Amino acid sequence: MTKLSVNINKFATLRNSRGGNNPDVLKAAKDAGMFGADGVTVHPRPDERHIRYNDVREIRKIITTEFNIEGNCSEQKFVDLVLEVKPHQVTLVPDAEGQITSDHGWDTIKHKDYLTEIIRVFHSANIRVSIFVDPVIDFVNGAAETGTDRIELYTEGYAKHYHADKVKAISPYITVAKRATELRLGINAGHDLDLQNLKYFAQNIPGLLEVSIGHALIADSLYLGYENAVQLYKRQLM
Repeated sequence: MTKLSVNINKFATLRNSRGGNNPDVLKAAKDAGMFGADGVTVHPRPDERHIRYNDVREIRKIITTEFNIEGNCSEQKFVDLVLEVKPHQVTLVPDAEGQITSDHGWDTIKHKDYLTEIIRVFHSANIRVSIFVDPVIDFVNGAAETGTDRIELYTEGYAKHYHADKVKAISPYITVAKRATELRLGINAGHDLDLQNLKYFAQNIPGLLEVSIGHALIADSLYLGYENAVQLYKRQLM
């Protein structure tokens, strides 16, 4: 069954908007596992506008599920944090400074040498590596040449066109997932997946190992409750 990793950045966004420690980000990380999630994802950015670097350190001490840290590996501060904390997985995302949210994957052809080098750094610390990619065959082929363990499919395009034509929307993702499997790459996915489009995606993507979901799940939690939302998302993956 595909695993669910809950991105808890939005808990930190809400906390930071008021100061203090409400909501408690550490509790949110621990509760995700108690409520049935398989892992927790965080995406620290240089301005620490949501997850702070020290949050990452503290979460690592208490987490009992898989821990995934996303971020831009061109920032040495991020690389140093990952090597210090040693999560189960690091997901490399080509964010620009100040970017509101991730909006594209790596050009694994153009950045092949760089990715190969940085992946080797994380592998030396026994950290599994996933790299964010668009559903483009050439970029999946390029990813395989970097030595990465997994790719994370950037799913905004699927989510955006799901309601208009879900078969057409998912078609390129099926194609690249099959190619990734041929290349022995693990497959993760994330971005704009929600309770409406997740089940269809999970049922149709061969070899899907993990989805990372934050914004939609936390927004649903406001109406449904955190525990209920986590379990509803888990059911979409069954």
